[in-house]
Amino acid sequence: MKKQAINRYIVEVNDVTKVFGSNEHKTVGVRNIFLQASMGELLVLLGPSGSGKTTLLTLIAGLLKSTSGRIFLFGRDIEAYSSQELQRLRATRIGFVFQTFLLIDSLTAVENVGMVLRFAGKSNKEAHRHAQELLQQFQVERLATKFPPTLSQGEKQRVAVARALANEPDLIIADEPTGSLETKQGLGIIQLLHEYSRKQEKCVIVASHDLRIARLADRVLRLEDGVITR
Repeated sequence: MKKQAINRYIVEVNDVTKVFGSNEHKTVGVRNIFLQASMGELLVLLGPSGSGKTTLLTLIAGLLKSTSGRIFLFGRDIEAYSSQELQRLRATRIGFVFQTFLLIDSLTAVENVGMVLRFAGKSNKEAHRHAQELLQQFQVERLATKFPPTLSQGEKQRVAVARALANEPDLIIADEPTGSLETKQGLGIIQLLHEYSRKQEKCVIVASHDLRIARLADRVLRLEDGVITR
């Protein structure tokens, strides 16, 4: 059963190139990218700043359109989704973790987590209850009524991960999730994401320049100048 699940692709990227601008102002974000990401897998895209990692994640999430090539998301060509369908996917089946956390300062920790549940159609009561359970799961339930400006970097990232996993998404996209954290905190976040991918049979794609997290990945793809080099 495990083997069958891991062989099912959540994401397929086939010969994708993204070009910004035109003529003499043209910049290539990524070039001729091929990759597959499976259920139950933590895939790390490793490369320096400017290597195309964020561009590739944005294409996979359907927030950018590729210049050429095809992307399949959940077994369907991403171009076949309407904008409303993509919005719905991002609300219910895709979770996002960002380096800068993107928590809303005017909302408490539990409200930040519950917000994505309400976007997915949960009632206020149900969203609040589940958000509290998630904070407890990530060992930050004591922060439920605190506001982001009062939290440490590590606490903010744990709340952000709880928010990303709130709807039990099939795909987690994490862009430099350890960039603002100390080594121990950063590795702890990657371990949480890896446990989620394994236990829940979900797919996690992490973009990072941090060589330390490579050993926690199931697979590592290295990007340089918009190209996968290995």
